[in-house]
Amino acid sequence: MNNIYSNSNKKSLFESIFKLSQNKTDVKTEVLAGFTTFVTMAYALLVIPNILKFSGMNSLGLIGDKAAALSTANDPVIAAAFVGMCITSAIGTILMGLYANLPFAVAPGIGLTAFFTYSVCLTLGYTWQQALAAVFLSGLLFILITITSIREKIVEALPENLKIAITGGIGLFIALIGLKSGSIIIANPSTLVGFGSFTNPSTVLTLIGIILMAVLMARNIKGAMLLSIIITTIIGIPMGITNIKDISFLSMPANPGPVFMAFDFKGLMHHDGTGVLGAFISIFMVVLTFSLVDLFDTIGTLVGTAQKANMIEEDGKIKNMKKALLTDAISTTISAMFGTTTTATYVESTAGIAEGGRTGLTSVVTGILFILALFLGSLVGIVPSEATAPALVIVGVLMMSSVKEINFDDFTEAVPAFFTIAIMPFSYSIANGIAAGIIFYPIMKVATGKHKDVHPIIYILAVLFVLRFLLLPQ
Repeated sequence: MNNIYSNSNKKSLFESIFKLSQNKTDVKTEVLAGFTTFVTMAYALLVIPNILKFSGMNSLGLIGDKAAALSTANDPVIAAAFVGMCITSAIGTILMGLYANLPFAVAPGIGLTAFFTYSVCLTLGYTWQQALAAVFLSGLLFILITITSIREKIVEALPENLKIAITGGIGLFIALIGLKSGSIIIANPSTLVGFGSFTNPSTVLTLIGIILMAVLMARNIKGAMLLSIIITTIIGIPMGITNIKDISFLSMPANPGPVFMAFDFKGLMHHDGTGVLGAFISIFMVVLTFSLVDLFDTIGTLVGTAQKANMIEEDGKIKNMKKALLTDAISTTISAMFGTTTTATYVESTAGIAEGGRTGLTSVVTGILFILALFLGSLVGIVPSEATAPALVIVGVLMMSSVKEINFDDFTEAVPAFFTIAIMPFSYSIANGIAAGIIFYPIMKVATGKHKDVHPIIYILAVLFVLRFLLLPQ
């Protein structure tokens, strides 16, 4: 009798918080959906620290390819980043569930992490501590523009084709990073880039991982990315790539201290000796790019999944969208505090929605699983870059699929979209791609007498990006 009463109370509690019956779902369905979402995006726990380590976020301060051999298993700073990733993802996702009551998972985004490492740190020369300070500022900016509804106005100002192109360009950029990380694409002094050698075990293992992941994805296997990362890691053992010395399945979480609140605001303001004006312009562009990329990522995911989950209200707006955006903004500031990058609403949330997830209970379950993942840090540390690189390539494929929606019949739309997509991988910079697209858009429209198609905000952004290239060419 007590058990029945207890179960009734639990159902009543979940019902009052998440409105289960109103959303035509139940506890069992939501729990399964939450687990499904976690399994499909757990690969990010392996990929994100592996990208961050190249920014210099490691105990030796190595940047670029020099940090390739380091991992959560042998470096306390990278291990701290893994802990930060788990904590940030847990807080953001649970907040999405309890505050917005939506079945979306929030975690540091792969595209934004790539921008953090390869554009802000390796290209612009910021230290990872300075870059974290920029992420924190962008989080505060997110909160401000979300509360004041400026965020929605920026979305409305940007042409639809440019939004799509940014997503596609990031996909191509991420894929290039994955191919380079797996030694499939290598530097070539004659042709800039070349194809890797099949005599290199790293190249072979990465190709195996890509094929395996692509096939599993094509066959709609749940958790395809995570499963293929695990299998590729195992295959790497006899190949001498996966190091299983001192492996343990459960371990206490690493100390997050090395990356916690590791902001360098002073260094950010005096970066590279450019002076106050130069530093301000550079910081503004970095923060703006973080903001724009996160904005499109979150909006795109919300719009793309809301229809499937019946979350469109009668006025055509997405249910609790402002709460979802504010959750994303708050999560970004928390993420920076714990040493990781700008958060995003993960498109993998659609996997949980496909399993019937309709409320925030799905997100709460996913968030709890992120907390449990804290105790798997040692096991995660054995995963080599060759096993996570395929995930970057496949995520790139998924993001590139949006390009088919671009209106290439209108040349004034096609040219800005093309340059947005092309410049990102070719200049190894997401920011440059966004800038190129925004600069070309008003040029093409004004030159063809279509200046009324351009929102005033686009003109302002175009001028700012031109100033950025003139005053800060690097």
